[in-house]
Amino acid sequence: MKMRQSRREELAVNLTPLIDVVFLLLIFFMVSTTFNRQSEIVVNLPEAASQAQEVKVEPLEVTIDANGTYFVNRQQLINTQQDTLIRAIRAALNEREDVPMIISADAQTPHQAVVTAMDAARQLGIVNLSIATKGSHQD
Repeated sequence: MKMRQSRREELAVNLTPLIDVVFLLLIFFMVSTTFNRQSEIVVNLPEAASQAQEVKVEPLEVTIDANGTYFVNRQQLINTQQDTLIRAIRAALNEREDVPMIISADAQTPHQAVVTAMDAARQLGIVNLSIATKGSHQD
C-alpha cells in the first residue's frame, strides 16, 4: 500500500497590493484636505465711530435718438460730428478718471452713430463702457 504523501502548500497573503491601496488613499486624503492656516500674529484693530462711506461715481450718459442726434448728460449737442462729441464728453468728465459711460441709443439709431460714440470713448481713455438695453417681457 502506497500512502499518498500530501504536501501542504503554505498559504501566504501578499501584502504588496494592500500597501499600495493604503498609500493611494493616504495620498488622496492629503491632496483633497484643506488646511486652515491660523495667523500667529494677533492684531486688535482700532475702532472708529464713523462708517466708511462709499464714493459713488455718477456715470456719464450719452444718449442717441433715432435721428442720430447726440445728448451728453441730457444736453443736446449742436451737431453730430465726432469732434463735437469728444469735446462734450471731455467737458462732462471734468478731469475725472475712471468714470463709467453709458450709451443709450434708440432702436432705430443708425449703427454708425453708436460706433462713433464708442470710438470717442476710446479716444478719451474711457474703458468702463456699457450700452443700455430694455429687457423683454415674456408672458
